[in-house]
Amino acid sequence: MKSAVMFGAGNIGRGFIGMVLAEAGYKVIFGDVNPVVIDRIAADKEYTVHIMDVEKRDVKITGVDGVMSNGPAIIPPIAEADLVTTAVGLVILPRVAPTMVEGIRARIAAGSEKPLNFIACENAIRASSQLKAAIYALLTDEEKAYADKYIGFPDCSVDRIVPPIRSENPIDVVVEEHFEWNVEKGSFKGELPQIEGMNLVDNLDAYIERKLFTLNTGHCITAYLGVIKGLPTIMDAILDKEIYDTVHEAMIQSGNGLVAKYGLDAEAHAAYIEKIIARFKNPYLHDDVTRVGREPLRKLSASDRLTKPMTTALSFGLPVDKLIVGIGAALRYNNPEDKQSVELQEKIAEKGVVEAYKEISGVEDEAVLAQVKAAYDSFAK
Repeated sequence: MKSAVMFGAGNIGRGFIGMVLAEAGYKVIFGDVNPVVIDRIAADKEYTVHIMDVEKRDVKITGVDGVMSNGPAIIPPIAEADLVTTAVGLVILPRVAPTMVEGIRARIAAGSEKPLNFIACENAIRASSQLKAAIYALLTDEEKAYADKYIGFPDCSVDRIVPPIRSENPIDVVVEEHFEWNVEKGSFKGELPQIEGMNLVDNLDAYIERKLFTLNTGHCITAYLGVIKGLPTIMDAILDKEIYDTVHEAMIQSGNGLVAKYGLDAEAHAAYIEKIIARFKNPYLHDDVTRVGREPLRKLSASDRLTKPMTTALSFGLPVDKLIVGIGAALRYNNPEDKQSVELQEKIAEKGVVEAYKEISGVEDEAVLAQVKAAYDSFAK
């Protein structure tokens, strides 16, 4: 039986990637720093994924195990694994890299010539490449030569809404039906894995930006507009007609940029937009707007879900007014419990909204910056 080490035993790890791998016949060993979750997985060897959508069903995931990822117990599983995946958050990847390096060294010491692929399943662009950089920074030249030959880092894009809903059993998880896991075919070492639910693709950039510019863009604009109106969940927000109309048009504007950039089928992408925005109305997900809106500095940066769709559409001379409304709403996000939100508001208080956004996003176009300020000002109480 093939084995996979899943760094991150949270909702995405258990309810998405771990589930797909287990259903494909892999023995999945979860690694995490949460002893409550890991001890329960190690004891039960199974958990249930509750799929809550138009049709509800339960999926029992069996034959799994759990080890603490901040200790030596995870090294042997890495040394023997066929696949290592992560769902820990982009900022955590450098912190788990040293442990992964020890696993690679154990393979070298054992003389293993079995290929191993690391896939960072994070909500970010080319996270596996970022993980590779963190790992290679810790390897000797000899170890790098081994990694060049046997260790792959395929980038991917992931899409599944997994809200933080607590189940009676702490390792059970609630998810929506829909998911996408697109993985770059050309970056694998060894044979390509045949995993139902893993879509092997040639042009990953188109898939990354299709998801980023559609789901992520629409999701976070819904959240920020919902916060401004005092609406607690994504469903509550998207059912507000004014918010729906703004979000829908923003997704169309971002989609027009994608169609122009990648030559996507316009009709098919329009259908994709309708499918995505319909997911926001799922009454079972209870997705909190503050969860979706967290880390606004990252979301406003040049390469992420708010600024990049706008600059892409602008580069083709396309309208972006509703995307700018979303940026204005994001700049208003004020959540004392979110470190990035606090930093954002401090920047705006110190420098003004135009200079703050210019610094965060890298946008220099004065006409665009004026529109961003007008959008920001429109939300003043």
